[in-house]
Amino acid sequence: MADKIEKTEKKSRVAMPEQDPKVRARNFLEVPTGYTVKMAQEEAERCLQCKKPGCMTGCPVGVNIPAFIDLIAQGDMTAAIRSLWQQNALPAVCGRVCPQEIQCEGNCIVGKKGEPVAIGNLERFCADYEREHGTGELPPKQPPTGKKVAVVGSGPSGLTVAGDLITKGHDVTILEAFHKPGGVLVYGIPEFRLPKAIVANEVSFLERLGVKVVCNAVVGRTVSLDELFAEGYDAIYVGVGAGLPKFLNIPGENYVGILSANEYLTRANLMKAYKYPDVDTPIPKGKNVVVLGAGNVAMDSARTAMRLGAESVKIVYRRSREEMPARGAEIHHAQEEGIELFLLTNPTRYIGNDQGRLTGMECLRMELGEPDSSGRRRPVAVKGSEFMLDCDLCIVAVGSGANPLLTSETADMKLNKWGYIITDQATGKTTKKGVWAGGDIVTGAATVILAMGAGRQAANSIHDYLTFGW
Repeated sequence: MADKIEKTEKKSRVAMPEQDPKVRARNFLEVPTGYTVKMAQEEAERCLQCKKPGCMTGCPVGVNIPAFIDLIAQGDMTAAIRSLWQQNALPAVCGRVCPQEIQCEGNCIVGKKGEPVAIGNLERFCADYEREHGTGELPPKQPPTGKKVAVVGSGPSGLTVAGDLITKGHDVTILEAFHKPGGVLVYGIPEFRLPKAIVANEVSFLERLGVKVVCNAVVGRTVSLDELFAEGYDAIYVGVGAGLPKFLNIPGENYVGILSANEYLTRANLMKAYKYPDVDTPIPKGKNVVVLGAGNVAMDSARTAMRLGAESVKIVYRRSREEMPARGAEIHHAQEEGIELFLLTNPTRYIGNDQGRLTGMECLRMELGEPDSSGRRRPVAVKGSEFMLDCDLCIVAVGSGANPLLTSETADMKLNKWGYIITDQATGKTTKKGVWAGGDIVTGAATVILAMGAGRQAANSIHDYLTFGW
C-alpha cells in the first residue's frame, strides 16, 4: 500500500480542459469541456482503492466512490454508471456543481500529501459517457406496491426522492410550480456551469423509470396538502427550496437598477434571456455592474452579467477572501474572466439620479474583528473610510429565505422562527402525519448534494412508512 501511495503521489491530477477565459467570458457555453476516455482512465488509476475510503464519509448520499472509479479504470463505463446510480440519481449534475473540495475530495487519502483524485470530474465523465454512448438500459425496479407518493418541487432533493421511491416500486408524481422541472438547477445555476440539456436529461431518466412530472402546479395555491391526500396520495415530500429574496434594507433600495439575484438568474436561466435575440426575455444589462455577496449565487450573477455585455463587474463583500463561501473553483473562474473582488467593503446607501435610476453606491471599508456566531471574523467598519462606487446595475446576492407560499397554508406543519419547516433530522418527518420535507426549505440555502442527502434520508423513511406504517 505504501508503494502505491508513493507512486500515486507522483502522478499529477489530470486537469479537465476548459475554454479560454477571454473567450468564455462572452459566451454561455460550458466552461470545462470534459475528459476523454484516456484522461478519465488515467485519473481513475490514481485512486488507491482504500479499505476504509475517506471519500465516502464525505459524500452526503453515500456513493461507493472507489467502486465506480475502479470500473472506469477497467474501461467498463456501463458498469460504472450503474454503480453510481445505486446511490445517486443525478450524477451529471453532482459532477458539475457539488463542492467536492470540502466533501469527497476533501477526505481523499491521496490528497493528504498531493492533489486528491478528481472524483467530481470522474462522476461527470461517467454520466456524460452514458448519455452519449450508453445503452439506455434502466436500473432494475421493485414490483409495484400500489402506494402513491407526491413530491412537491423538482429541485435536487425532490428528484432524489422520486428516483429512490420509483425504484422501490411506488407510484411517484412530481408537482412543480414552474413551467420546467429542475428547481434551482434550472432557474438558479447558469448554462455555462450546468447546461439545461443536462438537467432535462436527468429528469427524462426519471420519467423513463416511471416518474410522472406535472408542471405549473402551485401546491399551496392550486391544491393543498390535505387535498393531495384526498386525491389518494399515501405520502407527500415537500422540497420547495428557499427562494424568497433578501435585501440589505439600506437607503435608496427602490432605485431602478437594483434587483435580487433570484430574479436576475431566473430571467437569465429559466426564462432564457441568455439566448437573446432568439429569446426576447427582458433583463437589465448594466455597463458597470456590482454584485453584493460572495457565495456561489453571487459568482453566478457576476459571471452572467459579464456574459451579457457588462464593461466591468465588481463583487462587493464585507469580509476577506478567506471567508468567501463560494467554491474556490467558481471564484478562480470569475477572476480569470475579469471580475474584480472588492473585499472588506460594505455598501451603506445607493445613489440615484432624477429619473430614479441607480448611478452608484456609497461604501465603507471594513476590518475583521472577533469571530461571530458563524465562526467567521466579524467585519467592523473603519471610521471615515467612506467612498463611492459607480454602478448602473446592482444584483443583491446576500442569501434567501423560506418561501411561505405552501407553508402558510398548512397550519398543522410546524415551522421555526425563520419560517423553515421543522423536521426530524434523521428521517425528514414533519409534524404533519404522512408529510416529509428536506433541502433548503428545512436547512436554509445550502448545496445541491446536501439537499440530495436529505432527500435520500426522507425516501428511506417514506418507504418504511409505506411498508410498515408511521
